[in-house]
Amino acid sequence: MLSVSRVAVGNVRCVQPALVRIRKHVLAGGFTQTFGSRRWISVKVNQALLAKEAEPNRRRRQTLKEREAESNEPCSCVEEEGPNSSTIVTPCDESRRLPMMGELIQFPNDPSPYPAPPRRHIPINRFFQPKTVQTVPDPVLSSCEKCEREEEEEEHVVQEQTEQKAIATTGGPTCPPPPPPPPKPSYTGYILGAIALTAGGLGLAYYNGLFDGPPPPTPVDDTKEDADRKKRTYPASSKDLPKHVPYLLVGGGTASIAAFRAIRVHDPKAKVMMITNELEMPYMRPPLSKELWFNPTEAEPLKFRQWNGSERSIFYEPNDYYIDPSKLSDAPNGGVAVARGYEVHRLDVVNRKAILTDGTEISYDKCLIATGARPKNLPIFESAPRAVRERVTLFKSVYDFEQLSSQLQDGNRVAIVGGGFLGSELACALSKSEQTRKKKVEVFQLFHEGGNMAKVLPEYLSSWTTERLREEGVKVWPKTQVKAVEMQGSKLKLTLMDDSVLLVDRVIVAVGSEPNTDLAKTSGLEVDGKNGGFLVDAELRARSNVFVAGDAACFYDTKFGRRRVEHHDHAIVSGRLAGENMVGLNKPYTHQSMFWSDLGPRISYEAIGLIDSSLPTVAVFAKRTAEEMSRAAAAAAAAVTAGSTDSEKLQAANANVNVDVKNVPAAGEPAKEQSKEQQEPEDSFDKGVIFYLRDKKVVGLVLWNVFNRMGTARKILDQHTEYDDLNEVAKLFNLHDRRTESEELEAAEQ
Repeated sequence: MLSVSRVAVGNVRCVQPALVRIRKHVLAGGFTQTFGSRRWISVKVNQALLAKEAEPNRRRRQTLKEREAESNEPCSCVEEEGPNSSTIVTPCDESRRLPMMGELIQFPNDPSPYPAPPRRHIPINRFFQPKTVQTVPDPVLSSCEKCEREEEEEEHVVQEQTEQKAIATTGGPTCPPPPPPPPKPSYTGYILGAIALTAGGLGLAYYNGLFDGPPPPTPVDDTKEDADRKKRTYPASSKDLPKHVPYLLVGGGTASIAAFRAIRVHDPKAKVMMITNELEMPYMRPPLSKELWFNPTEAEPLKFRQWNGSERSIFYEPNDYYIDPSKLSDAPNGGVAVARGYEVHRLDVVNRKAILTDGTEISYDKCLIATGARPKNLPIFESAPRAVRERVTLFKSVYDFEQLSSQLQDGNRVAIVGGGFLGSELACALSKSEQTRKKKVEVFQLFHEGGNMAKVLPEYLSSWTTERLREEGVKVWPKTQVKAVEMQGSKLKLTLMDDSVLLVDRVIVAVGSEPNTDLAKTSGLEVDGKNGGFLVDAELRARSNVFVAGDAACFYDTKFGRRRVEHHDHAIVSGRLAGENMVGLNKPYTHQSMFWSDLGPRISYEAIGLIDSSLPTVAVFAKRTAEEMSRAAAAAAAAVTAGSTDSEKLQAANANVNVDVKNVPAAGEPAKEQSKEQQEPEDSFDKGVIFYLRDKKVVGLVLWNVFNRMGTARKILDQHTEYDDLNEVAKLFNLHDRRTESEELEAAEQ
């Protein structure tokens, strides 16, 4: 449009100088005229350009005898020629004129008033160059030849006009041909990928035992408890863990808590971090198989009532006691942080680094390994189909307790495989707790020994204990093993060694545990070949700046040699000692830990030292009179009425009273030879002390229904000497004296 304007103005100056002068004169006079306006000039310019283009055609038509016909038609065209002028075209050629300045351009066959997309630029002079016509003198032709020539020339003129109109209309040459269509997509890769995924899914399903048999009618929802309690890995990313900590504790159990407390005593501003693969804060395990089952259903599920009547949670500290791991490095007063859901893959003991399973590295100054122990399983259950494995519980953690307590339904039958501490405690708790009694849960206990806790108690006492558990409602099947297991409908079919069959709903495997020593293989640490566990010295040191405590430690006892102990009190004692040595006290292990167990209202005992039924034993028992027995029964009934736990009922029923002395076996005689004599009176094992001997020296004691005398037992072990008369030693435990009310209150407060 700019080029057209410049050409038009130039033509006006050359062709119509008078008009330009008039326009200047009008503007100078301060007024405008119609013939001097911009629109009038545009009209004149367009008419001149179109006339210049049409002049050659008009001349040719006149040479072909059409001039006379055209002169007869009325036309108001006016021509004015000059030296450099173009013909001005009147409105009779309006259809071929160029658009004026400011006029909206309309494109042919386009109803839209808006301009079309821009096309390729073509110089405007190309469309207005006049065709050069060479004049050739007409030869002498006949009339017929003249007519034919005139028709050919007329057709030629019409063709040229058509081409010029097409070019003016379309604005240039035609568009290039459209690009070829894209190739069709190939789905071969997707099909092969789908086939591979399907094959992999089927293989995984086969490996997990989905094709072994029909699923149980009521599927187990393993995610229900997690969703309700919202247990998650904390912190969410290992990037939030500190890169360096002065004290690193691998494991979040009792030993780690005891070590942290000991460190804080000697280093009040110590910064300590625990790393545990569990999703819970540190908690105590003994109530899981005892007191928690007797907790009222309306109370908080992880709280229990202690033997003195006070209520407490199984968690050692509330959540706000711990520091966020991401803020531990900047804590001015130190503290302890717990990273839950993480696991240490290996230790670089030379460079003092802990490498997590995701590759995260954490450097430390001192490190404690307190990974504890994991429950053992039987091969027959490990290799069973998935439907069977879903109904088998390895009881160890809070998660196991929550799952088992929620899955027990009305009329269920539970088989407990194992006759040790855990198996016997669970059998007693499930048969006597309020929630299982309401559901009428039936409990079976199966083990290959001759009686309950046969590896700990003498044979006569083990058999007596088995009878007491049967009185509590437990169906005890000693000297038997599970030979095969399979699903029979919705039940588990257990085939025993004598080919008898037991149908149950759930199985609890309690056959012991083994220490978690996976770090030994990846970190180059020694493991004891006989006892298991990390090999450490008397100061619980495995390497320089690396200590081990709890169930995973195989330590050197200065009195009894190398040992490994799996008890709650040992975790506290060894954890405290390791924490003290981590701050530089360098103390040897000399303290003797103890353990306890409750098996109903008539059996509760505490033990210390080496307790092994293969050692010779000497026992001193006291017999209660009928009057004292009735008084103890009344006290037990009162405790039941008050809503006490089995521990309280047990202490009430076994209160110290004046008793008759039973004959004491000679020191050093095997307990097995004395069992028949001691089993004659039915109630001869209500209360007493059992001494375990090695080389005629006392190396262990069991206080049978005797309470608050552990200090005395520890003093006897510390002397590590041979006694001529163990009957006199037994008098130190006041088996024959009744405690005063003040002593009983003092014991209750402890």
